[in-house]
Amino acid sequence: MTLQSFSGPLLVAIEDELRRVVAYARQPGLEEMHLMLAYHMGWEGAGAGPEAQGKRIRPLLLLLVSAACDRHWQPALPAAAAVELLHNFSLIHDDIQDQSPLRRGRETVWKRWGIAQAVNAGDAMFALAQMSMLRLSESISTETALHGARLFQETTLALTQGQYLDLAYEARGDLTLDAYWPMVSGKTAALISSCARLGAQAALAASTVCDAYSRFGRLLGLAFQALDDMLGIWGDAALTGKSAESDLLSGKKSLPVLFGLQQNGPFAARWAQGPVTPGEAPGLAAQLEKEGARDYTQEQANLLTDQALQALKDAQPRGEAGLALEELARKLLGRRA
Repeated sequence: MTLQSFSGPLLVAIEDELRRVVAYARQPGLEEMHLMLAYHMGWEGAGAGPEAQGKRIRPLLLLLVSAACDRHWQPALPAAAAVELLHNFSLIHDDIQDQSPLRRGRETVWKRWGIAQAVNAGDAMFALAQMSMLRLSESISTETALHGARLFQETTLALTQGQYLDLAYEARGDLTLDAYWPMVSGKTAALISSCARLGAQAALAASTVCDAYSRFGRLLGLAFQALDDMLGIWGDAALTGKSAESDLLSGKKSLPVLFGLQQNGPFAARWAQGPVTPGEAPGLAAQLEKEGARDYTQEQANLLTDQALQALKDAQPRGEAGLALEELARKLLGRRA
């Protein structure tokens, strides 16, 4: 059974569970607030549909891990919904902080309803995520719910710490490559690591198995981010959905940019002069590649990919779910968009 055929029922169940949880926010007089959440989730408004909903990779990963531990995945659905809602809470707030007008081709929540109400929407999403996680007490056990809730809060702290570093780095000109990994460990890898661990915990797997899945998720997240950084400068715009060299234009301190700055060459000299213009971006991307940043980023992604796949092997995923899980990992780590 391929990933596509195996994941189909899981994705349907994930969407149903998400709608059920978000429906808690629909109370008399609060219909518009519920609409804000449903709009962000891709269910309502112009452009609603699969493209607006995103790929639901994190909850899918969690359920695949649970199934690969030789357990039914259905009891883990509250945790799957929780991690996706937490992810979307962070996206609502990130869009405000980055002043991003668009997400997945549609106006962001803050752009449509204003910053103040977008903050409320993000906070409501976070509360719903916590409520969903605690429902593991009904589907599995109180002990599992408490372990999940603790990990959930630790993950949320890591997410906010990673976002803090990302924002703080914008004004700093003294960053080295060493500064990159703590930032992406919190901003990207922490939640993916927790998804894998939560899937194993929901399956009541042994602690050694949970640890292996946690390592797999962390390394998967780091490799994913390194590839994302490479695509943000040298990706095919037709596949990525954003303009080539977009990270250069935004001034993002990505892995290839930090590598280029550390070389103290022509790229670093131009970067120090201020924002990059659209006309300069292609030439600057070529210069960055010439200085070795693209090869370095690819090497790091390859190394992390190998380590992630080894950690997955250590976890000993079983059955068709295990094969689908490995296919998902290879798909994410071999992507071009």
